[in-house]
Amino acid sequence: MADKDEIKQQETQEVQKKKNDKKKPEAGEKKSLVTRFMPKVIIVVVVMIFAGAGFTLGRLIAGSPTSKTAGVSEQGQSSQLEDWDARDSGADSQKSWYYHLDPVIANLNVDDATRYVKASLTLEVSFEMNEKKGKAFLDEKKPILTNWLTIYLASLSLEEIRGDRNYKRIQSQVRDAFNEKLFPDSKPKIKNILFKEFAVQ
Repeated sequence: MADKDEIKQQETQEVQKKKNDKKKPEAGEKKSLVTRFMPKVIIVVVVMIFAGAGFTLGRLIAGSPTSKTAGVSEQGQSSQLEDWDARDSGADSQKSWYYHLDPVIANLNVDDATRYVKASLTLEVSFEMNEKKGKAFLDEKKPILTNWLTIYLASLSLEEIRGDRNYKRIQSQVRDAFNEKLFPDSKPKIKNILFKEFAVQ
């Protein structure tokens, strides 16, 4: 009887070992699937995160122009839109034209006489003024404009030139003064002053 009991125990142990042996490869297969696919999943997730961050950063950088060129680019875009609208409506195809002034260099009003500003301006002139006649008129008046601009810039201090607000203030003051000098008794023809260059050294 003892032999039969021992034989049954051995048989049951062998059956359990076979069952355990069958279970082990399945667990090993599960582990190997997880270990095989986990690095790929991690790589895909990391690539997606970096791609999203790169896209967002690119949109932020491209969407924020510097303060010096922000006004110029916005004005350029609005004038292009006006041109398209005018063409669609059958009106004049140009709403304005541009006149480039020669660069002006002036010493700033500071204790250190070596500080100066170099400015290159473009005048945006209303279409009400004929472009050919207007350019001839502005060529004739260019010395007066250059002289006034040099004196005006020389009167400014370093603090009065720095910053976005000051750039806009300078633009409006130059525009108003040029209109007053050129068209004292008529409607202003200079719509805007654009900076091509405004360097302080």
